[in-house]
Amino acid sequence: MAHIHDDKNAILVRIKKIRGQTNAIEKALEDGSDCVAVLQQVAAIRGAVNGLMNKVLEDHIRQHIGQIDLTKEERESEVEALISILSSYLK
Repeated sequence: MAHIHDDKNAILVRIKKIRGQTNAIEKALEDGSDCVAVLQQVAAIRGAVNGLMNKVLEDHIRQHIGQIDLTKEERESEVEALISILSSYLK
């Protein structure tokens, strides 16, 4: 996935932020923080993960499925793989 390498630093920054958020939840639970604070952090993580998924998905569609030189079989294979991933993600 060449597009991952192109955006590697931006993607890694997003992942590091998500890691920081998950660490914050762990600390909040260990410290006995209020449920609302934990829920807000969970919601923030979900948004961050969705943003990461959106970025990688958009780049994938543009770079792989959107290529004009794909054969019909290659495009169908890419579409089926993407449908499988999205089905798993959206469960």
